[in-house]
Amino acid sequence: MKLDILAFASHPDDAELGCVGTLLAHKAQGKKVGIVDLTRGELGTRGTPETRARESEASTQILGLDARENLGLADGFFRNDEAHQRKVIAALRKYRPEIVLMNAIYDRHPDHGRGSQLVSESCFLAA
Repeated sequence: MKLDILAFASHPDDAELGCVGTLLAHKAQGKKVGIVDLTRGELGTRGTPETRARESEASTQILGLDARENLGLADGFFRNDEAHQRKVIAALRKYRPEIVLMNAIYDRHPDHGRGSQLVSESCFLAA
């Protein structure tokens, strides 16, 4: 499925907190949008991975997303290396987005910056 905008997020709820207005504005224009969460957020101190999965499912329905998936990378421990890049590249090639959004490169949460670098380099490699 080709998407106009694909938002990657280090954790479930990052896209909702960081760019939901952009996603909704483009949905209102008839664009196809989706979210790929890198991790299940299993190290989070507020909620469980199961709770986050239920919230992601509800959010997907409320926002009317065209696609959402979770790559299941290890929260807090994923790296910008070949194994992780290949998973992101597969998602990029699956959805072929025109625009890719991601967490800020510099953020107090180390996963956000690391995830941003991972997605950025994977975009280049995915061609």
